[in-house]
Amino acid sequence: MKHVTVQIIGMLLLVLGAQGAIRLLADHGNAGLLAWLPGGFAVWLPCYAAATIVGAVLAGWAGKKVKQSGRGQ
Repeated sequence: MKHVTVQIIGMLLLVLGAQGAIRLLADHGNAGLLAWLPGGFAVWLPCYAAATIVGAVLAGWAGKKVKQSGRGQ
């Protein structure tokens, strides 16, 4: 159950990070969830990229663990 929860969190980070980065690239002024963060575009884009990468790594790692435990079948 623990790994499934980590996988869900990873997928949420992946989706939110990718969606935020795409939105920011389309409209540089629309920061979405990171609008509170000072620094503008130069700070917002790396934060969204980091969330995307961390989410992909977490979801992938947890997915492997779930398959190893036999729950993914």
